[in-house]
Amino acid sequence: MSEFRLVRLGEQIRNEISQMILKQQIKDPRVSTFLNINRVEVSRDLSYAKVYVSSFMDDKKTEKGIKGLESAAGFIQTTLSRKLSLRQFPKLQFVADSSIKDGFEMVHKLAEITASDAAVSAVIDKDVETE
Repeated sequence: MSEFRLVRLGEQIRNEISQMILKQQIKDPRVSTFLNINRVEVSRDLSYAKVYVSSFMDDKKTEKGIKGLESAAGFIQTTLSRKLSLRQFPKLQFVADSSIKDGFEMVHKLAEITASDAAVSAVIDKDVETE
């Protein structure tokens, strides 16, 4: 399958799983509407799809949500294979994705560096003025 079709299929799977979570079609109580599907990478032979999941909840609740998605994987795969009309639907693998939290931490660190640089500049400017 071409790279373009794999990316497009990944986006369709991401959208459909997100809608299932949002509409609470997955009945497992561990699957919260706070779970977010960031991206889906489909293998070239359509044998598996890696689903990257994140949440703004703590890591324990995110892991519980992923366990809930894993236990509902058969239901999700069956529903999506019917909806997307695929003869062979990839096996879903759910993985915690920390990229959003990592991004927030990086922005926070950059803000701290900028603030400390501004403080150092103010001290240097004050010292220069007093001389």
